[in-house]
Order: sequence, then structure tokens, then C-alpha cells
Amino acid sequence: MHGTPAVPPKNTGPEVGWGFTHTQFSADEGSGDATQRVEGLLAQRAVPQIQHIMGWGAGNPEPVKGRYDFAEMDRRIDFIRESGGTPVVTLCCAPDWMKGGKSGADNTDWSRSALETAPDPDHYKDFAALAVTVAKRYPDVRHFIVWNEFKGFWNDSRARWDYEGYTELYNLVYKALKKVDEKNMVGGPYLVMDSVDPRQQENASTAVKGPWGAMDQRVLDAFDYWNRNKAGADFVVVDGSSYTKDDDLLPNEFAATDKLTAVGEWVRARTRGLPLWWAEYYVEPADGNDDRTGWSETRRVAVQATGMIAMARGGASSGFYWNPEEERGSDCAGCLWTPTSGGDGGTKLPMYDLVSRFGKEFPPGTTYETVPVAKDDVPNVRVLADDKAVLVVNTLDRAISAKVDGKRFELPAYGVKWLRR
Repeated sequence: MHGTPAVPPKNTGPEVGWGFTHTQFSADEGSGDATQRVEGLLAQRAVPQIQHIMGWGAGNPEPVKGRYDFAEMDRRIDFIRESGGTPVVTLCCAPDWMKGGKSGADNTDWSRSALETAPDPDHYKDFAALAVTVAKRYPDVRHFIVWNEFKGFWNDSRARWDYEGYTELYNLVYKALKKVDEKNMVGGPYLVMDSVDPRQQENASTAVKGPWGAMDQRVLDAFDYWNRNKAGADFVVVDGSSYTKDDDLLPNEFAATDKLTAVGEWVRARTRGLPLWWAEYYVEPADGNDDRTGWSETRRVAVQATGMIAMARGGASSGFYWNPEEERGSDCAGCLWTPTSGGDGGTKLPMYDLVSRFGKEFPPGTTYETVPVAKDDVPNVRVLADDKAVLVVNTLDRAISAKVDGKRFELPAYGVKWLRR
């Protein structure tokens, strides 16, 4: 695998649609039968896919300045190509020598604290140079996200985000990638759109709030600084959850997703029509091990579907599901497919059906329509529709009979149903 394009460039505009992010374990490795099974699934709908340059399945890309190792990255990008997806590269994280650590692959510190350290300002240009190397190695990749969640960009002395430092890094990377090829699409700032309990006074926004909570004003300030001072952007990227920083789902897990709509509307109002991407989105709080296994899969899929509806209503044209694939085993809560370590792996799971079909039915440029919902059903269902399809979600843990778009049908507890128009 040499990092040369296997297919002609496609989706060279700033909008790519709904897809997922590869994490530590993914379908590029494992049993040949299982990996091919996933490739076949993805090829049916050309699902956009994100891969980071370091971490989440990729090794240290530049363990020593000027010496590169793209073995894992090559394998992931080749998998995306072979499965017919649009590749998206997240330019994170940074080699150790750019952030005060030692050079050399054997010295790479993979601890969470080290991985989430930003480059030192003296190495911002080195990081931009690494981005250029990545872009030249994968010339069919046209979409680049700069950094991830402002990792390492927190100013302790001011108790706020170091938005000046991030924007400086972003601008260097943006200009460098455009110099490689003006057709390269670059976006940021990939901020976590945190919210707090609406009763909390400290750091709570008075402008962006609802029953779901209030936005953390420090996040909004960081976004506004980047937006005013960015060298340019082809799309805007955010990240976040429907729950508050204290993991509260207000007033419940379904109504909490209204936050995603409110955030989208706020961002779109400030970015002059730039396409809005959600690089990550979460609707189920994690436990102490960062696992989300407390819900049944039917409940999980129903709340995820409601979250995607909320993002679309807020103006998002792309959203990337964080696929929590495990190394092995068949019980993989929230996964898109079963782990590919065994020959029987790579079998699609309910979340894959939701994510892939949502992308197929509601691609970028979709014009959404309002469809009639029976008055008694309005509190119990969430609906998204265009001229060809209707997505209906039952938000109750019991079966209901619903009438949507003139059609009467039964929905099981937490049922998700697609209607043709």
C-alpha cells in the first residue's frame, strides 16, 4: 500500500453527507471474509468516513522530524477507497517531538494526556508541514478537519479556551493545504459545544439556552474568535452531546436532542451559509470507562435517530457517527457491525442501517418538508421528511399506533420506521 489514489477524486465540494469515524479498531483489519463483508456493505451506499492522522487506529506519522511512517494510515485510507467512501482526514494528533516529548517511534507516548496535548507554538509550522505531507501522500483526499476538540488548547490562567493559539495553528494549516491544491477543502474549529444546567449561573449563556440547558459561554466565545479571525473555511465543524457537562439529559433523552438544533442554528447564523458538519455527536452519556452500554439497542437507535433529525433541522449537512468497534466479541453496543477479528464478523448491526440509510435518504442539498402528524401523536413521535421519504421515531417505551403523512401504522417501543412518499 503506497498511498496512491485507487479511484478518481470525488465529492470535491465542501459537503459530503452523513457517515462515520474509524476508531482504534475497524474493518481494515481482521478476517478477510469479515473485512470484505464490511466493504460490501459500505460500497452499497458510498458512506463518507473519517480517519485521524495519529491515534484512533493510526500510528505516529512522523516519529522523527522528516521521517514518516504511514503504514496504518495507508491501510485505513485504502480501506475507505476500496469501500467506495469519501475519505475525510482529521489532522490530529501531533508527534511527541512537536509537544515537548522525545523523538522516535519507540518513545511515542500513547497515554490519553499525551495524545491530547497540542503542538508547542514553536512547532505550529512543523504541524502545518506534516499536514502538507499528508495531503500530498493522499491526493484523492479533498476534505481536511484541523485538529480535534481543541485538545490541549485550554488556558489555565484565564480559565478559558486558548482560541488565539488554535486559530494561529488553524490558519497556518489552512494556508498550507490551499497552497498544495486550491481544491482542498478545509474546516474547523471542531469545538465541543458544551452545555450546562440552565440553573447554573457561572459560564451559562443567556442567549443560547432551552429546556435542554444553556450553552457554556466560553465555548461560544472561542467559536466567535475563530470565526472572526480564520484565514478561511470551506465548511464549519462542531462536536457535542445532547446532555450537559454533568451528563444530565434535560428534560429527557429525546427532548435533550433539541440542543443539537439550537447549536446548529446559532452556528449557521454566524458562518454565512458555510456547510455545517458534526464531527461527533452523542446522545447517551458514558460511564467512567467512557463506554455507552446502559441502554437497549432499540432505545439507543431511537435516540440516535432523533439526534440526527435534530442536527438536520439545525442546518447540518453532514454528521459522523463515532463507531465504537471493539477488537473482538459479538456484543458490541452501538457498533455499526460486529468486530472483524473472526470470520463471522463484519455483520451489520441496527445502527448501521440507521446511519447508512439516513445518508442515502437525506443527502446534502435535501429540502425538508413538513408532513401532517395526528394531533395525539405529536408529543410521542419525531419526524423528518423530504419529497421522497419520511423518518418516524417513537419516543415512548411502549407500542403506539401513529398517523403520519396520512398513513396509519403500528410502532413498537422505541420503533424507527421509514415511509416512502
